[in-house]
Amino acid sequence: MKKSFLVVLVIAGLSLTHNQSLSAQEETVASKVFYSELGGPGLIMSMNFDSRFNSKERLGLGFRLGLGFAYQESRSYYWDDYTYRMRTYYSIPAGLNYVLGKPNSAHTFEVGAGLTFLTRKVALFYFDEEKPGNVIGFFTFMYRRVPVNGGFSFRVGLTPMIGTSGDLFPMGAVGFGYAF
Repeated sequence: MKKSFLVVLVIAGLSLTHNQSLSAQEETVASKVFYSELGGPGLIMSMNFDSRFNSKERLGLGFRLGLGFAYQESRSYYWDDYTYRMRTYYSIPAGLNYVLGKPNSAHTFEVGAGLTFLTRKVALFYFDEEKPGNVIGFFTFMYRRVPVNGGFSFRVGLTPMIGTSGDLFPMGAVGFGYAF
């Protein structure tokens, strides 16, 4: 009798802890993503953090913040001498985004906008040479694959940039990261 009561008690305890661990797994959703991106608002390459304002939701309004770098061609003319060199500068892309999709699907779509702050006044594009600046604007239209419970994430899409002269330039981006 004591053994059967003990067995029933152990089975009931295990089933309760198993149900609690399953419900805890179902409640956690991947609302944060750390990823590296080629192209896009970080220019050549950037490391970014993306999160939703409501940490219990995968979809909805959120933000991105990153740190990237790029190169600028520098030319100097001294009398008959021509000097050419590449100078590195850093970029800080920051923006708001909205993620659309089905709650239990890994496939989502991001629409966003923001600003990229540059550590040097640059003429980012060929047409911007007359008006170099420290801030450029961007939009994002990205397909995102982010697993519901976290893991490897992928993103690809269009990221049009607004240059320092106010012209719109088409660009793209691809990113890989980890959702948690």
